[in-house]
Amino acid sequence: MVLKVFFPSCCSSAESGILIGRWIPEQSSAVILAVVHFPFIPVQVKQYLREVQQVTKVSVSVLGSWNNSKQEKEESLSEFLEDLGTIFSHEPWIQISKEGDSKFWNCSTLQKQPDNHREEEIILVYYDQRKVMLSHLHPPSDTADLGAEDASKLSAIFNTVASSKVLFMTDRYDDGPIKMTHWQSDGIEASIIVELMKQVSVPACMLLTFLLSLVSGVCNSRVLKFWPLSFLWSKLSTCEQLGHRLQHLQVISSSKKAQNQTQLMRKANIFVSLLIDVALGILLMSWLYRKNQIGHLADTLIPVADHVAEELQDLLQWLMGAPAGLKMNRALDQVLGRFFLYHIHLWISYIHLMSPFIEMILWYVGLSACLGLTVALCILSDIIALLTFHIYCFYVYGARLYCLKIYGLSSLWRLFRGKKWNVLRQRVDSCSYDLDQLFIGTLLFTILLFLLPTTALYYLVFTLLRLLVVIVQGLIHLLVDLIDSLPLYSIILRFCRSYRLAAGVKFRVLEQQDGKPLRLLMQLHPCRHPSLVLPLSMGTGELKQESRKLVTQESMGTGEQKTGHSSVGKRKIQLLKKQCLYQPSVLWQCGADIQAADLQLLP
Repeated sequence: MVLKVFFPSCCSSAESGILIGRWIPEQSSAVILAVVHFPFIPVQVKQYLREVQQVTKVSVSVLGSWNNSKQEKEESLSEFLEDLGTIFSHEPWIQISKEGDSKFWNCSTLQKQPDNHREEEIILVYYDQRKVMLSHLHPPSDTADLGAEDASKLSAIFNTVASSKVLFMTDRYDDGPIKMTHWQSDGIEASIIVELMKQVSVPACMLLTFLLSLVSGVCNSRVLKFWPLSFLWSKLSTCEQLGHRLQHLQVISSSKKAQNQTQLMRKANIFVSLLIDVALGILLMSWLYRKNQIGHLADTLIPVADHVAEELQDLLQWLMGAPAGLKMNRALDQVLGRFFLYHIHLWISYIHLMSPFIEMILWYVGLSACLGLTVALCILSDIIALLTFHIYCFYVYGARLYCLKIYGLSSLWRLFRGKKWNVLRQRVDSCSYDLDQLFIGTLLFTILLFLLPTTALYYLVFTLLRLLVVIVQGLIHLLVDLIDSLPLYSIILRFCRSYRLAAGVKFRVLEQQDGKPLRLLMQLHPCRHPSLVLPLSMGTGELKQESRKLVTQESMGTGEQKTGHSSVGKRKIQLLKKQCLYQPSVLWQCGADIQAADLQLLP
């Protein structure tokens, strides 16, 4: 039989006394929590342990004796400590004593029953009580009583130390009748700033909860559910980010206590992320309102918009000629070119009409940076969307015209084969056509086929322009999602106090001699850096599978009829695009599936 004794290294300098801890019979382990040194009254010790057991729900008892006397003449003390085993009934009675000038101790057991002559091998394990107390390896507090199937796990030891927090709240400066030595015996570890923040946080959270309830009531009102406001709320990324931050504030200011360490770490990560976001936003706002930076931005914005419009005009003039030596349909080419040039002319007029008010708009927009850097970035994304609205219109026009051409060619191709699309049964059936229908179908098919290269060229160019704008907005949203989702508190703990995020334990052999207990040192093994950020995003395989699933669901069962798509499919594709931003490498792997689904779901 192997007896494992977990002894806190902070008690190595404690005076002689008795060992208090928990005995785990399933794995023959004794977890020493504290040392009660002389003088003490056994009745008071038993009463104190009963009170601690009622509060912590941990079976704390006297496990043995501790002798730290360096004088050889004090043999009466050792005999007295052995006699304490008759007062405190525990089997086996653990005896730990100092070995002269050695830095290690001798550990043995005393069997009270004379019939029990089992030879026990003892393993003495030293552990840092403070690190074990503050680490997150132990399970939640509602699973304090571990079953036999969990007896072989070290979580029982961590749970015992974590659940005995009340036992560590007394120090040597207390006037109580019992004097103990543990990791806080020299003074309770606390911070004046933390205690003041705890006192101030209660009324602050109550006030914040009241204000958030008012804001939530306004956001959930029926006025915002009507068509214009609901449309703007769903399309503007600024409104989406404000709603996201509102949920974060509700989580932080909630009066409900965290049930486990996961919820506590989530609240801490959100709180630190929010503080850093607001701090960066205030720095940005101070830079904008210093040395008239907003005026310089307003003066730069109009020339940039004019330059973009001129470049688009030059591109359209190039497409209206012979782009790359390609032979285009001149009539359709001129019609499409003039149509898009007219839109650019309208856009330039709109920009110059708004130019006197741009500086004032930017001045008020800069004030929103006090809400956080993410809000300012979302406003920048919305401004880019407004300034490139004409490019989006070109993309929609070209995509719609290209899809109509493809749809017409596919329908006429079925006419040549004597088939047609059955709308009721959603399938392709055989059909007989007369000579006039075949002649008109052949004529229309020839016209559409020869007009297709011109339409495809315009569609390709405007798709590339739209893709460039989407990439810029995607990088901005990637930065916003990084600030929102990065577990900054966990990363800070990993670098400053790695034992708070321990992934496991490792044992180092201190001394191993024949006839003496094996002495080990238990050290906490910190978790790896990728494990802190890994749960933030979906896996590559799962994301690719989800994208193909969405595309398949949108395309199956509809045949060639692609005009009646629901808004649910649009929202799925938008959600999938946003999820791709968490892993840039996945964006290129899933780009074909997303683009195919986006073409099917054009407005």
